[in-house]
Amino acid sequence: MIVLTRSLHDRLLPAPKNGGFRMEGYWVWCGSVVKGEDGRFHMFASRWPKHLPMHPGWLVASEVVRAVSSTPEGPYEFQEIVLPARGAEYWDGRSTHNPHITKHGDTYILYYMGSTHPLPDVAPGEAYGLEDPRCIVARANKRIGIATAKSVFGPWERRDAPVLGTRPGKFDSFLTSNPAPCVNGDGSVHLIYKARKYEGNTHGQMMIGAAGADHFEGPYRVLSEEPVFPPSRFHLEDPFIWKTEQGYELIAKDMDGNICGEKHAGIHAYSKDGLSWQLADHPKAYSREIVWDDGTTARMGSFERPFLLFQAGRPTHLFAATADGSGGFHKASGTWNMVIPIAPE
Repeated sequence: MIVLTRSLHDRLLPAPKNGGFRMEGYWVWCGSVVKGEDGRFHMFASRWPKHLPMHPGWLVASEVVRAVSSTPEGPYEFQEIVLPARGAEYWDGRSTHNPHITKHGDTYILYYMGSTHPLPDVAPGEAYGLEDPRCIVARANKRIGIATAKSVFGPWERRDAPVLGTRPGKFDSFLTSNPAPCVNGDGSVHLIYKARKYEGNTHGQMMIGAAGADHFEGPYRVLSEEPVFPPSRFHLEDPFIWKTEQGYELIAKDMDGNICGEKHAGIHAYSKDGLSWQLADHPKAYSREIVWDDGTTARMGSFERPFLLFQAGRPTHLFAATADGSGGFHKASGTWNMVIPIAPE
């Protein structure tokens, strides 16, 4: 096991109550941050209008946007839509979601999930839910892709095909999503991702796979024929991965709480090769229990999509998509991306 002086969970500092990123009239999710060439901090996030339910509205109307702040804590101000809808004929034409921004050399690389469907948009006031054909088709069309730019301000070059599709008969036969890339110094990539398998005419539980590429442009290839976390024990989503001198480390959402001891909190694991993973000696990476900078505490309705901002080689801030309410997507009246500073180890 990896031995830390203090666990990541123990190093989380009070969160700025007025920090992060939110937008009036929108559900906001999936915060991912990079320091731009202007010296400011740029958050790439997902948003979709509140005339749709929080879940599964994102499947048919999410779009990746950019917001900016002079500090990592924020608050972040909306700047532009980065990956708008571009037509049902494109693999990512109706929804872009799960952004993960990174940079290699002079190129910004934006990993994301895209989806499409051939049906009408959901109109304001129209009923829409998990059994809606638009939701069912959009879920089955989830794939991972990239967009690139030489500036954090764009323009962004989108691809006409995903970089990681599905494979019939495999654990990722139904969908691929939630990309967690680690782009190495030579431009090669180790990509951890979420997958589901076809079980009859529907899908099974979430599993975590690993893919790789010699260069971030691709081609990408699956590196393990089985999920890298055995699904009989691990029920995870929302991975985040980074490189260390010993190999790789990862945090991810514990769907059932049987690993870290709290449902929908985070686990911390490590690996020498990115394929065989072991839990850290302190396996709890974060909690839904939050301490704010005014001294109050709260149990968040959701705390997901963890993203670590690294500065000078160490993690300095944890970003997470969060929601109010008593728990679960359907009980939330508002969502935003929050940030928690991290104390040095």
